[in-house]
Amino acid sequence: MSSYDVIIIGSGPGGYVCAIRCAQLGLKVACVEGRETLGGTCLNVGCIPSKALLHASHQLHEAEHNFAKMGLKGKAPSVDWKQMLSYKDEVISGNTSGIEFLFKKNKIGWIKGWASIPEAGKVKVGDDVHEAKNIVIASGSEVSTLPGVEIDEKVVVSSTGALQLGKIPKKLVVIGAGVIGLELGSVYKRLGAEVKVIEFLDAITPGMDAEVAKTFQRTLKKQRLGFQLGAAVQGVEVKNNKAKVTYKLRKDDSEHTEDADCVLVATGRKPFTDGLGLSELGVEMEERGQIKTDAHWATSVKGIYAIGDAITGPMLAHKAEDEGMGVAEVLAGKKGHVNYDVIPGVIYTHPEVASVGATEEQLKQAGRNYKVGKFSFMGNGRAKANFAGDGFVKILADKDTDRILGAHIIGPMAGDLIHEICVAMEFGAAAEDLARTCHAHPTYSEAVREAALACGDGPIHS
Repeated sequence: MSSYDVIIIGSGPGGYVCAIRCAQLGLKVACVEGRETLGGTCLNVGCIPSKALLHASHQLHEAEHNFAKMGLKGKAPSVDWKQMLSYKDEVISGNTSGIEFLFKKNKIGWIKGWASIPEAGKVKVGDDVHEAKNIVIASGSEVSTLPGVEIDEKVVVSSTGALQLGKIPKKLVVIGAGVIGLELGSVYKRLGAEVKVIEFLDAITPGMDAEVAKTFQRTLKKQRLGFQLGAAVQGVEVKNNKAKVTYKLRKDDSEHTEDADCVLVATGRKPFTDGLGLSELGVEMEERGQIKTDAHWATSVKGIYAIGDAITGPMLAHKAEDEGMGVAEVLAGKKGHVNYDVIPGVIYTHPEVASVGATEEQLKQAGRNYKVGKFSFMGNGRAKANFAGDGFVKILADKDTDRILGAHIIGPMAGDLIHEICVAMEFGAAAEDLARTCHAHPTYSEAVREAALACGDGPIHS
C-alpha cells in the first residue's frame, strides 16, 4: 500500500495544477486518472482541440474574405478535413505530453485507472488501495443531455464527437446557444456547413451582459449562422444517418422540425462524480449534483476536498486551476484564496467575447449607482487595419468612487484584452487608473484605455 500526503482524483486543469502546486510546496502527491492521457476534458476533448479548429477555420475565412483586399491574390485553400483533424490531434498530444513531463519533473505519482474512495484517507484504483492524509476530488464534468435526445457520437454528437466527425456535415443543427455550441457552430459554418442554432431561452449566451449578447447575435447572423430562440427541443429522430429535430416554440406551443446531417447537443455539463462512492461516505451534495464545500474547498467529510467542475461556480478551466492552487496552499498550511468576483469568461468565436465582474443587469438589480464607458473598435487604428472593427469595449464603474465593477468586450483578441481589467479589479483600481496608464500604439488594447476614458471626460478617438 503506497502512502501520500495528497491524492488528487482527476488530472484536468484543476487536478494537474493542484498536483504541481502541492509538489512545489513539499508535499508527496499522486494523481489518479482514468484516461490514457493527462489533461482531462479540457486538453483532450475540450478547450484545446476546439481552439485548434477555431484557429484553422478562421485562417480559411481570412483567405476567402480578406486576403485579396491586402493584395494577396490567388485561389483560397481547399479543406483537407483529415489533415485538419491530424493537426488538432498533434496539438492535443503536445499539451498532454507536456503535463506528463511536468509530473515527472515535480516527482508526482501518476496512478492510472478509475478511483473510488472506500473511506476517508484511502483511494482505491483497480485492486490497489492507496493511503493519503488528504484527498482532493477534481473529477470534472460530463455532457448534460436532454430527454428524447440520444447521443451516438456519429449523427447526434456531444462536443467530444463534434471534434472528430468523419466528414464536414452539409447541415448542422446545434441545440443550445451557449459557449460550446456557438464556438463549434462557428467552426463548421466557416468550413462550409449550414448551421442552425436552437435555443430554449429568448437570448443567446445566458448570463452575458444583454447589450453584448445582442451585438454578438447580430454579428453571428452576419456570418450566416441561423438562430431559433425560445424553442424547446422535444426529441431527435435518426434514420439512414440523417437526423430530424422536433421542437416547440414557447410563445405559441407550435411544433416544428429541422432536418440535419448532424446534431450537436450543447446544452451544458454536469458534475462527474459517478463511482467515487460519495453517498456511502456521507459527503454532502448540492441540489444540482455538485459536491458541497466550505470556503476552503473542504467537504463534509474530514480530509476530503473538492474543486473545479465538481463543485459550484462557473465550469471554467481557469477557475478550476485557481482552486487547485488554493486548496494546495491550504493543505500546505498556507492561506489559499480565490477571488470569485474576478474570474473572466471568454468565447473564442470571431470576434471574441470576454467579460469579468458584474453585468449591467446585475448592477441594476442590486440598485448600484454606476456609470458606463464604451469605445467602439471602429475607432481603433489597429483593428481597422486588420478588418476587425466590429465590437466594442464596455467598462462599468461605480459612479461615486470610479472603482471598476465589471467589463465586457466583443472584438479582436477580447480574451487577452480582458486581463488588464482583471488585474485592475484585483487591485481595486478606478477607471481613471486605466485611463492614465500609457498604452502602446497601435494596439487593440488602446480600446480598453479609451473605454476607461469614456468613464470620465470622454474618449479621445470617438
